[in-house]
Amino acid sequence: MTSFFVYGSLASPAILNVILGQGDAPLGQVGVLSGHRAEHGTGPFPWACKADDQSITGKVLNNLDKDASTRLSFVVEALGGREDTAFIQTDEGKISARFACGVPASHSTLDDGAIQMIELLAAQEIMSYFNRVDVSELAWRRAMILSRAAARQAAHTPKPAELRSTTGRDQVGVHTIETPHQGFFVTRNYQLTHPRFDGTTSPELRREVFVATDAAIVLPYDPMRDRVLIVEQFRMGPFGRGDARPWMLEPVAGRLDAGETPEQCARRECEEEAGLSLHRLDKIASHYCSPGCSTEYFHLFLGLCDLPDEAAGFGGLDSEQEDIRIHIVSYARAMALLDTGEADNGPLILALLWLSKTRDTLRASA
Repeated sequence: MTSFFVYGSLASPAILNVILGQGDAPLGQVGVLSGHRAEHGTGPFPWACKADDQSITGKVLNNLDKDASTRLSFVVEALGGREDTAFIQTDEGKISARFACGVPASHSTLDDGAIQMIELLAAQEIMSYFNRVDVSELAWRRAMILSRAAARQAAHTPKPAELRSTTGRDQVGVHTIETPHQGFFVTRNYQLTHPRFDGTTSPELRREVFVATDAAIVLPYDPMRDRVLIVEQFRMGPFGRGDARPWMLEPVAGRLDAGETPEQCARRECEEEAGLSLHRLDKIASHYCSPGCSTEYFHLFLGLCDLPDEAAGFGGLDSEQEDIRIHIVSYARAMALLDTGEADNGPLILALLWLSKTRDTLRASA
């Protein structure tokens, strides 16, 4: 039997229920870890970091059996943390207990309710791997796990329904859910029924979905020089389709990290892929790219910036094995890509059409 000090997200009864696989999380007793403060690490979960004259209040879970202890350790390591041991002050005196600690890496700008939902959804996916996948295998999936949770949280807020049906997802009858593939990407199979427009219920349907993340996409435009920046890189979608030329022209794009806004992601990706700072972001649209089979959701922007000749070249992060060529082209040449069909990337087409609509206004105010 061991004792474990939990704090912040890990002390939440809902998350503890998921981690421990129990109907009711153990109550524990209030405890204080001195000489530490709680800071957010990669994603929304906080870590205990050494800090003189500070403390963390949480609760001590006493007499945990081997299974419960192993489950807590699995989540901590899956999230990129480590464990340490310290004396925790309680009303009954000091108790030696293990606790999670790590190195903070980012801070979320989301509200507490959104963060709590992301944490819960991430914990659910992490525990779906317990006793099936070695925890070391989750390191390269961690960012995607957190991003998938953030995408699901973002989808929780309904969009307007003045023309389309107001029928909610709670009216869909889900009979079974299978997850045939869980790697960097995830696929799910559903057996379900849904209300039909004539008031009846559909027969039971089998549907498969590719579970992706939300992404920010930005087409950089210089209104003074009247030119745009387009990136080129090898893409698996065209390659898997059998495309004779699987290198694609597209706007700058990247996956939203958990706790990151689309605008923050758009600016970060421009820095990472093209070494580019944006003066302004204009929202074009937010939309599903292939709603028949994918959860992927795009936030598309036009990014106003300076694009001198020397901005062209190569970009991307070595840590993500990115191999990106940067093209700086005139507005006229960019629009010609639509006429020839060389622009066959949906977000690039949409962004160029939006630019054609707003170009005169942008140039007049530059």
